[in-house]
Amino acid sequence: MDELRELFRQMLDRDLIQIVLSNTRDAARAEKVKVRPVLIRGELYFQETLYRENKVFHSNHAKEEMQERLADYMANCFRQAQIGNGTKEATALVSKKGKITIKYRNRRNTEEQKKETADLSHNRTKQYILREGQPVDFLVELGVQTRDGRIVRAKYDKFRQINRYLEFIRDILDRLPSGRTIRIVDFGCGKSYLTFAMYYYLRQLEGRDIQVTGLDLKADVIRHCSELAEKLHYDRLEFQEGDISSYSGADSVDMVVSLHACDKATDYALEKAVKWGASVILAVPCCQHELNGQIRCDMLQPVLKYGVIRERMAALITDALRANLLEENGYDTQILEFIDMEHTPKNLMIRGVKKAGMRPRADAYGGQKHLATERLMEFLQVNPVLKELL
Repeated sequence: MDELRELFRQMLDRDLIQIVLSNTRDAARAEKVKVRPVLIRGELYFQETLYRENKVFHSNHAKEEMQERLADYMANCFRQAQIGNGTKEATALVSKKGKITIKYRNRRNTEEQKKETADLSHNRTKQYILREGQPVDFLVELGVQTRDGRIVRAKYDKFRQINRYLEFIRDILDRLPSGRTIRIVDFGCGKSYLTFAMYYYLRQLEGRDIQVTGLDLKADVIRHCSELAEKLHYDRLEFQEGDISSYSGADSVDMVVSLHACDKATDYALEKAVKWGASVILAVPCCQHELNGQIRCDMLQPVLKYGVIRERMAALITDALRANLLEENGYDTQILEFIDMEHTPKNLMIRGVKKAGMRPRADAYGGQKHLATERLMEFLQVNPVLKELL
Protein backbone atom coordinates (compact mmCIF):
# COMPACT_ATOMS: atom_id res chain seq x y z
CA MET A 1 0.00 0.00 0.00
CA ASP A 2 3.03 2.31 0.00
CA GLU A 3 2.20 3.42 -3.55
CA LEU A 4 -1.30 4.44 -2.46
CA ARG A 5 -0.01 6.18 0.65
CA GLU A 6 2.28 8.27 -1.55
CA LEU A 7 -0.60 9.09 -3.90
CA PHE A 8 -2.77 10.27 -1.01
CA ARG A 9 0.15 12.22 0.50
CA GLN A 10 0.58 14.12 -2.78
CA MET A 11 -3.11 14.83 -3.31
CA LEU A 12 -4.14 15.72 0.24
CA ASP A 13 -3.65 19.49 0.14
CA ARG A 14 -5.64 22.68 -0.39
CA ASP A 15 -5.95 22.02 -4.14
CA LEU A 16 -7.84 18.76 -3.61
CA ILE A 17 -11.38 18.84 -5.02
CA GLN A 18 -12.62 15.46 -3.84
CA ILE A 19 -11.67 11.83 -3.20
CA VAL A 20 -14.32 9.16 -3.70
CA LEU A 21 -13.77 5.58 -2.52
CA SER A 22 -16.20 3.06 -4.03
CA ASN A 23 -16.73 -0.57 -5.02
CA THR A 24 -16.86 -1.76 -1.43
CA ARG A 25 -15.85 -5.20 -0.20
CA ASP A 26 -17.36 -4.64 3.24
CA ALA A 27 -20.70 -2.84 3.08
CA ALA A 28 -21.22 -3.34 6.81
CA ARG A 29 -18.22 -1.09 7.39
CA ALA A 30 -18.76 1.43 4.60
CA GLU A 31 -20.57 1.53 1.26
CA LYS A 32 -18.78 4.67 0.08
CA VAL A 33 -16.45 7.36 1.41
CA LYS A 34 -15.93 10.92 0.18
CA VAL A 35 -13.16 13.28 1.30
CA ARG A 36 -12.75 17.03 0.73
CA PRO A 37 -10.53 19.73 2.28
CA VAL A 38 -11.99 22.16 4.84
CA LEU A 39 -10.61 25.06 6.86
CA ILE A 40 -11.41 24.91 10.55
CA ARG A 41 -10.26 27.97 12.53
CA GLY A 42 -7.70 28.64 9.83
CA GLU A 43 -6.24 25.10 9.90
CA LEU A 44 -6.44 22.68 6.94
CA TYR A 45 -8.34 19.48 7.67
CA PHE A 46 -10.00 16.84 5.53
CA GLN A 47 -13.67 16.09 5.98
CA GLU A 48 -14.62 12.43 5.59
CA THR A 49 -18.21 11.57 4.66
CA LEU A 50 -18.94 7.88 5.18
CA TYR A 51 -22.09 6.19 3.83
CA ARG A 52 -23.41 3.06 5.53
CA GLU A 53 -26.88 1.48 5.68
CA ASN A 54 -28.67 4.63 4.44
CA LYS A 55 -26.86 6.74 7.04
CA VAL A 56 -24.17 9.39 6.62
CA PHE A 57 -21.32 10.00 9.07
CA HIS A 58 -18.98 13.02 9.04
CA SER A 59 -15.56 13.40 10.66
CA ASN A 60 -12.58 15.75 10.24
CA HIS A 61 -8.93 14.63 10.21
CA ALA A 62 -5.46 16.11 9.86
CA LYS A 63 -3.50 15.19 6.73
CA GLU A 64 -1.36 12.37 8.17
CA GLU A 65 -4.35 10.75 9.86
CA MET A 66 -6.46 11.04 6.72
CA GLN A 67 -3.66 9.53 4.65
CA GLU A 68 -3.57 6.44 6.88
CA ARG A 69 -7.35 6.15 6.97
CA LEU A 70 -7.51 6.19 3.17
CA ALA A 71 -4.76 3.59 2.87
CA ASP A 72 -6.56 1.36 5.38
CA TYR A 73 -9.85 1.73 3.51
CA MET A 74 -8.20 0.69 0.24
CA ALA A 75 -6.42 -2.24 1.87
CA ASN A 76 -9.47 -3.64 3.62
CA CYS A 77 -12.69 -2.18 2.25
CA PHE A 78 -12.65 -0.54 -1.20
CA ARG A 79 -11.37 -1.46 -4.65
CA GLN A 80 -11.54 1.95 -6.34
CA ALA A 81 -10.49 5.53 -5.55
CA GLN A 82 -11.23 8.60 -7.72
CA ILE A 83 -9.08 11.62 -6.82
CA GLY A 84 -9.13 15.04 -8.43
CA ASN A 85 -7.63 18.47 -7.96
CA GLY A 86 -7.37 21.55 -10.15
CA THR A 87 -4.68 20.12 -12.43
CA LYS A 88 -5.03 16.33 -12.56
CA GLU A 89 -7.17 13.31 -11.84
CA ALA A 90 -6.10 9.91 -10.57
CA THR A 91 -7.91 6.58 -10.53
CA ALA A 92 -6.62 3.84 -8.23
CA LEU A 93 -7.86 0.26 -8.58
CA VAL A 94 -7.18 -2.70 -6.29
CA SER A 95 -7.73 -6.14 -7.84
CA LYS A 96 -9.05 -9.17 -5.98
CA LYS A 97 -5.45 -10.38 -5.68
CA GLY A 98 -4.33 -7.06 -4.23
CA LYS A 99 -2.64 -5.67 -7.35
CA ILE A 100 -2.70 -1.86 -7.40
CA THR A 101 -3.14 0.09 -10.65
CA ILE A 102 -2.99 3.90 -10.72
CA LYS A 103 -3.82 5.99 -13.78
CA TYR A 104 -3.36 9.76 -14.10
CA ARG A 105 -4.95 12.34 -16.36
CA ASN A 106 -4.00 16.03 -16.57
CA ARG A 107 -6.63 18.76 -16.61
CA ARG A 108 -6.51 22.45 -17.33
CA ASN A 109 -6.75 24.62 -14.23
CA THR A 110 -9.75 26.63 -15.38
CA GLU A 111 -11.20 29.62 -13.56
CA GLU A 112 -14.11 27.44 -12.39
CA GLN A 113 -11.72 24.94 -10.85
CA LYS A 114 -9.76 27.75 -9.17
CA LYS A 115 -12.95 28.99 -7.54
CA GLU A 116 -13.80 25.44 -6.56
CA THR A 117 -10.50 24.71 -4.82
CA ALA A 118 -10.36 28.12 -3.16
CA ASP A 119 -13.62 27.61 -1.22
CA LEU A 120 -12.82 25.38 1.75
CA SER A 121 -15.63 26.49 4.05
CA HIS A 122 -17.96 23.96 5.67
CA ASN A 123 -20.97 25.34 3.79
CA ARG A 124 -20.00 25.87 0.18
CA THR A 125 -22.26 27.69 -2.25
CA LYS A 126 -24.49 25.20 -4.00
CA GLN A 127 -22.90 23.85 -7.16
CA TYR A 128 -24.03 21.54 -9.92
CA ILE A 129 -23.42 17.83 -9.45
CA LEU A 130 -21.62 17.84 -12.81
CA ARG A 131 -19.55 21.00 -12.83
CA GLU A 132 -18.38 23.38 -15.46
CA GLY A 133 -14.67 23.13 -16.11
CA GLN A 134 -14.53 19.43 -15.21
CA PRO A 135 -14.79 17.31 -18.37
CA VAL A 136 -17.11 14.31 -18.15
CA ASP A 137 -16.67 11.66 -20.82
CA PHE A 138 -20.32 11.24 -21.86
CA LEU A 139 -20.93 15.02 -21.93
CA VAL A 140 -17.95 15.45 -24.24
CA GLU A 141 -19.08 12.65 -26.54
CA LEU A 142 -22.65 14.01 -26.68
CA GLY A 143 -21.42 17.49 -27.56
CA VAL A 144 -22.47 19.21 -24.31
CA GLN A 145 -18.87 19.86 -23.21
CA THR A 146 -15.63 20.57 -24.99
CA ARG A 147 -12.68 18.35 -24.12
CA ASP A 148 -11.35 20.90 -21.63
CA GLY A 149 -14.67 20.94 -19.77
CA ARG A 150 -16.29 24.10 -21.13
CA ILE A 151 -20.05 23.94 -21.73
CA VAL A 152 -21.04 24.44 -25.36
CA ARG A 153 -23.15 27.59 -25.38
CA ALA A 154 -26.00 26.07 -27.38
CA LYS A 155 -26.12 23.13 -24.93
CA TYR A 156 -26.18 25.05 -21.66
CA ASP A 157 -29.91 24.41 -21.11
CA LYS A 158 -29.26 20.72 -21.63
CA PHE A 159 -26.42 20.88 -19.07
CA ARG A 160 -28.77 22.51 -16.52
CA GLN A 161 -31.45 19.95 -17.26
CA ILE A 162 -29.05 17.04 -16.73
CA ASN A 163 -27.99 18.44 -13.37
CA ARG A 164 -31.58 19.04 -12.30
CA TYR A 165 -32.39 15.45 -13.18
CA LEU A 166 -29.45 14.19 -11.12
CA GLU A 167 -30.69 16.23 -8.17
CA PHE A 168 -34.00 14.35 -8.35
CA ILE A 169 -32.08 11.07 -8.29
CA ARG A 170 -29.86 12.23 -5.42
CA ASP A 171 -32.99 12.90 -3.38
CA ILE A 172 -34.07 9.25 -3.55
CA LEU A 173 -30.68 7.53 -3.25
CA ASP A 174 -31.48 6.17 0.20
CA ARG A 175 -34.62 4.48 -1.17
CA LEU A 176 -32.64 2.31 -3.58
CA PRO A 177 -31.42 -1.08 -2.31
CA SER A 178 -27.87 -1.58 -1.08
CA GLY A 179 -25.79 -4.73 -0.94
CA ARG A 180 -26.98 -5.97 -4.33
CA THR A 181 -27.34 -4.91 -7.95
CA ILE A 182 -29.85 -2.09 -8.51
CA ARG A 183 -31.95 -2.90 -11.60
CA ILE A 184 -33.06 0.19 -13.59
CA VAL A 185 -35.15 0.42 -16.77
CA ASP A 186 -35.41 3.64 -18.78
CA PHE A 187 -38.46 3.50 -21.02
CA GLY A 188 -38.37 5.66 -24.15
CA CYS A 189 -34.74 6.61 -23.60
CA GLY A 190 -34.35 8.45 -26.93
CA LYS A 191 -30.92 10.02 -27.44
CA SER A 192 -30.19 9.09 -23.81
CA TYR A 193 -28.52 12.24 -22.49
CA LEU A 194 -30.23 11.59 -19.17
CA THR A 195 -29.70 7.82 -19.30
CA PHE A 196 -25.95 8.31 -19.60
CA ALA A 197 -26.10 10.98 -16.88
CA MET A 198 -27.95 8.65 -14.52
CA TYR A 199 -25.46 5.85 -15.17
CA TYR A 200 -22.43 8.12 -14.68
CA TYR A 201 -23.82 9.56 -11.45
CA LEU A 202 -24.87 6.28 -9.85
CA ARG A 203 -21.98 4.13 -11.10
CA GLN A 204 -19.03 6.50 -11.34
CA LEU A 205 -19.75 9.15 -8.71
CA GLU A 206 -21.79 7.18 -6.18
CA GLY A 207 -20.13 3.79 -6.74
CA ARG A 208 -23.46 1.91 -6.83
CA ASP A 209 -23.76 -1.58 -8.28
CA ILE A 210 -26.28 -0.98 -11.06
CA GLN A 211 -27.60 -2.56 -14.25
CA VAL A 212 -29.39 -0.11 -16.57
CA THR A 213 -31.49 -0.94 -19.63
CA GLY A 214 -32.60 1.79 -22.04
CA LEU A 215 -35.57 0.92 -24.28
CA ASP A 216 -36.70 2.79 -27.40
CA LEU A 217 -38.56 2.07 -30.63
CA LYS A 218 -35.97 3.66 -32.95
CA ALA A 219 -33.36 1.19 -34.18
CA ASP A 220 -30.87 3.88 -35.24
CA VAL A 221 -31.06 5.57 -31.82
CA ILE A 222 -30.50 2.26 -30.03
CA ARG A 223 -27.54 1.46 -32.27
CA HIS A 224 -25.93 4.86 -31.66
CA CYS A 225 -26.43 4.66 -27.87
CA SER A 226 -25.07 1.10 -27.73
CA GLU A 227 -21.95 2.14 -29.62
CA LEU A 228 -21.40 5.08 -27.28
CA ALA A 229 -21.86 2.93 -24.16
CA GLU A 230 -19.29 0.50 -25.51
CA LYS A 231 -16.87 3.33 -26.36
CA LEU A 232 -17.15 4.75 -22.84
CA HIS A 233 -16.79 1.29 -21.26
CA TYR A 234 -20.15 1.67 -19.51
CA ASP A 235 -20.41 -2.09 -19.19
CA ARG A 236 -23.52 -2.10 -16.97
CA LEU A 237 -25.54 -0.03 -19.44
CA GLU A 238 -27.37 -1.65 -22.34
CA PHE A 239 -29.87 -0.47 -24.93
CA GLN A 240 -32.66 -2.50 -26.52
CA GLU A 241 -35.12 -1.81 -29.30
CA GLY A 242 -38.68 -2.43 -28.17
CA ASP A 243 -42.11 -1.20 -27.14
CA ILE A 244 -42.94 -0.28 -23.54
CA SER A 245 -46.31 -2.03 -23.48
CA SER A 246 -44.90 -5.41 -24.51
CA TYR A 247 -41.54 -5.24 -22.69
CA SER A 248 -40.84 -8.45 -20.78
CA GLY A 249 -37.08 -8.28 -20.27
CA ALA A 250 -37.12 -8.28 -16.47
CA ASP A 251 -38.94 -10.01 -13.63
CA SER A 252 -38.26 -7.29 -11.09
CA VAL A 253 -36.97 -3.72 -11.34
CA ASP A 254 -35.92 -1.30 -8.60
CA MET A 255 -36.26 1.98 -10.48
CA VAL A 256 -38.34 2.85 -13.54
CA VAL A 257 -37.64 5.97 -15.58
CA SER A 258 -39.90 7.28 -18.32
CA LEU A 259 -38.97 10.66 -19.77
CA HIS A 260 -41.32 11.98 -22.42
CA ALA A 261 -42.83 8.68 -23.48
CA CYS A 262 -45.74 9.90 -25.58
CA ASP A 263 -49.38 9.72 -24.52
CA LYS A 264 -50.37 6.27 -23.17
CA ALA A 265 -46.78 4.99 -23.26
CA THR A 266 -46.26 6.77 -19.94
CA ASP A 267 -49.19 4.79 -18.50
CA TYR A 268 -47.71 1.49 -19.64
CA ALA A 269 -44.41 2.47 -18.01
CA LEU A 270 -46.20 3.31 -14.74
CA GLU A 271 -48.11 0.02 -14.91
CA LYS A 272 -44.87 -1.94 -15.32
CA ALA A 273 -43.32 -0.08 -12.38
CA VAL A 274 -46.25 -0.75 -10.05
CA LYS A 275 -46.50 -4.43 -10.96
CA TRP A 276 -42.73 -4.87 -10.49
CA GLY A 277 -43.03 -3.15 -7.14
CA ALA A 278 -40.29 -0.69 -8.16
CA SER A 279 -38.90 1.33 -5.25
CA VAL A 280 -38.69 4.53 -7.31
CA ILE A 281 -40.59 5.89 -10.32
CA LEU A 282 -39.50 8.99 -12.27
CA ALA A 283 -41.84 9.96 -15.13
CA VAL A 284 -42.02 13.10 -17.23
CA PRO A 285 -45.21 12.61 -19.30
CA CYS A 286 -45.70 13.98 -22.78
CA CYS A 287 -48.49 14.49 -25.34
CA GLN A 288 -51.41 13.56 -23.06
CA HIS A 289 -54.10 13.22 -25.75
CA GLU A 290 -56.28 10.56 -24.13
CA LEU A 291 -58.33 12.67 -21.72
CA ASN A 292 -58.50 15.59 -24.15
CA GLY A 293 -60.76 13.44 -26.29
CA GLN A 294 -62.77 12.05 -23.37
CA ILE A 295 -63.68 14.98 -21.14
CA ARG A 296 -67.40 15.73 -21.11
CA CYS A 297 -68.51 18.16 -18.42
CA ASP A 298 -71.35 20.66 -18.84
CA MET A 299 -70.24 22.72 -15.85
CA LEU A 300 -66.77 23.24 -17.36
CA GLN A 301 -67.95 23.76 -20.93
CA PRO A 302 -67.42 27.57 -20.84
CA VAL A 303 -63.74 26.82 -20.18
CA LEU A 304 -63.30 23.66 -22.24
CA LYS A 305 -64.65 25.24 -25.44
CA TYR A 306 -61.27 26.96 -25.88
CA GLY A 307 -58.97 24.41 -27.48
CA VAL A 308 -55.69 25.48 -25.91
CA ILE A 309 -57.30 25.66 -22.42
CA ARG A 310 -58.90 22.25 -22.89
CA GLU A 311 -55.55 20.76 -23.95
CA ARG A 312 -53.68 22.16 -20.96
CA MET A 313 -56.39 21.22 -18.48
CA ALA A 314 -56.54 17.69 -19.89
CA ALA A 315 -52.76 17.33 -19.53
CA LEU A 316 -52.77 18.56 -15.92
CA ILE A 317 -55.74 16.39 -14.96
CA THR A 318 -54.08 13.37 -16.61
CA ASP A 319 -50.95 13.82 -14.51
CA ALA A 320 -52.95 14.45 -11.33
CA LEU A 321 -54.97 11.25 -11.86
CA ARG A 322 -51.79 9.30 -12.55
CA ALA A 323 -50.30 10.57 -9.29
CA ASN A 324 -53.46 9.64 -7.36
CA LEU A 325 -53.52 6.16 -8.87
CA LEU A 326 -49.90 5.67 -7.83
CA GLU A 327 -50.80 6.76 -4.28
CA GLU A 328 -53.60 4.21 -4.22
CA ASN A 329 -51.04 1.57 -5.14
CA GLY A 330 -48.71 2.30 -2.25
CA TYR A 331 -46.49 5.16 -3.48
CA ASP A 332 -45.67 8.50 -1.90
CA THR A 333 -46.11 10.66 -4.98
CA GLN A 334 -45.08 14.20 -5.88
CA ILE A 335 -45.50 16.28 -9.02
CA LEU A 336 -42.38 18.41 -9.41
CA GLU A 337 -41.28 21.09 -11.85
CA PHE A 338 -38.62 19.88 -14.23
CA ILE A 339 -36.58 21.92 -16.74
CA ASP A 340 -38.07 22.16 -20.23
CA MET A 341 -36.93 19.59 -22.74
CA GLU A 342 -35.32 20.78 -25.95
CA HIS A 343 -38.37 20.37 -28.18
CA THR A 344 -41.33 20.52 -25.77
CA PRO A 345 -42.67 22.79 -23.02
CA LYS A 346 -43.74 19.79 -20.89
CA ASN A 347 -41.88 20.17 -17.64
CA LEU A 348 -43.67 18.25 -14.87
CA MET A 349 -42.18 15.17 -13.28
CA ILE A 350 -44.16 12.54 -11.41
CA ARG A 351 -41.93 11.06 -8.73
CA GLY A 352 -43.20 8.04 -6.82
CA VAL A 353 -41.40 6.35 -3.94
CA LYS A 354 -42.81 3.07 -2.68
CA LYS A 355 -43.88 3.03 0.94
CA ALA A 356 -42.12 0.35 2.92
CA GLY A 357 -44.35 -2.63 3.55
CA MET A 358 -47.43 -1.04 1.97
CA ARG A 359 -49.77 -2.98 -0.28
CA PRO A 360 -51.84 -1.47 -3.11
CA ARG A 361 -54.78 0.62 -1.85
CA ALA A 362 -53.83 0.06 1.77
CA ASP A 363 -52.10 3.37 2.36
CA ALA A 364 -52.99 6.12 4.77
CA TYR A 365 -55.61 7.59 2.44
CA GLY A 366 -57.68 4.41 2.61
CA GLY A 367 -60.90 4.03 0.66
CA GLN A 368 -61.78 7.74 0.82
CA LYS A 369 -58.87 8.63 -1.45
CA HIS A 370 -59.95 6.02 -3.96
CA LEU A 371 -63.57 7.20 -3.87
CA ALA A 372 -62.51 10.82 -4.37
CA THR A 373 -60.54 9.84 -7.49
CA GLU A 374 -63.49 7.82 -8.79
CA ARG A 375 -65.87 10.76 -8.24
CA LEU A 376 -63.57 13.10 -10.16
CA MET A 377 -63.36 10.69 -13.11
CA GLU A 378 -67.14 10.32 -13.07
CA PHE A 379 -67.60 14.11 -12.96
CA LEU A 380 -65.36 14.54 -16.00
CA GLN A 381 -66.65 11.35 -17.69
CA VAL A 382 -63.13 10.05 -18.23
CA ASN A 383 -61.64 6.58 -17.93
CA PRO A 384 -57.82 6.81 -18.09
CA VAL A 385 -55.97 3.79 -19.39
CA LEU A 386 -53.76 3.59 -16.28
CA LYS A 387 -56.84 2.92 -14.16
CA GLU A 388 -57.71 -0.04 -16.41
CA LEU A 389 -54.14 -1.32 -16.50
CA LEU A 390 -53.89 -1.34 -12.71
